[in-house]
Amino acid sequence: MKVEVKNQLEKEPKLWIVKLLSTLFVLSLIIWTSNSIEYHGIKESGVSIAKNILVGIVSPSTDLLINFNTNGVPYLLLQTIAIAILGTIIGSIISVPFAFMCSANIVPKWISTLGTIIVAAIRTIPSFVYGLMFIRVTGPGAFAGVLTIGVVSIGMITKLYIEAIEDLDKNIIESLDVAGCTLVQKVRYGILPQLSTNFVSTAIYRFEINLKDATVLGLVGAGGIGAPLIFAMNSYRWKEVGAILIGLVILVVVVEYCSTRIRAKLARG
Repeated sequence: MKVEVKNQLEKEPKLWIVKLLSTLFVLSLIIWTSNSIEYHGIKESGVSIAKNILVGIVSPSTDLLINFNTNGVPYLLLQTIAIAILGTIIGSIISVPFAFMCSANIVPKWISTLGTIIVAAIRTIPSFVYGLMFIRVTGPGAFAGVLTIGVVSIGMITKLYIEAIEDLDKNIIESLDVAGCTLVQKVRYGILPQLSTNFVSTAIYRFEINLKDATVLGLVGAGGIGAPLIFAMNSYRWKEVGAILIGLVILVVVVEYCSTRIRAKLARG
């Protein structure tokens, strides 16, 4: 038995050179990146600010936390959810034609290459830049946030849609083709039933990300709870900061729990 194990180990490829080179490459990257970062320590005011934020979270402003007016945390969280939902729906709908356009197993190679370049260009621009652009077009507010979330979602959703399309069972489509079905019928009965679960699961997953992005976009005036948060921090109103952060934590935990359950149920059928 020991001889067989020894013979099997001797037959294994000698990869120690590749592992050594990979380790040296990673170490060189760590050294290079470390030299480009300058650490000046923590500011004296930084420690007190961190303590104030923790105190604000422990003792938040209950007036703001249970205030159901337009300046209260529940309303601002509801607006943030609305921005994320509408943006996700817009991005998911626009991503469908892009995904089919980029799928090499559906369209010719040159069309898929062109579509991939367009989607890559859309993904290149950060969400903050899109937010600033749409604010200049529509003015500050929730509508600018919806447009920003919708456009930012296209890149990731399209990429995941493409993977689902490329995993299609071609036998079903070929069977419908032999049966004399039209293109619309093949899409209706052969493609959409295979893709619907993956598409919905991807949209739900992107909604989780968009919910956090909608919070951040409020910092540039694109609606949501981000703007009141930064205003409270700049004004050193730490109890209000604590109330907003507690509301965000509760919202994110609830949404992630619900979305995880829904996606798990979709995966199991």
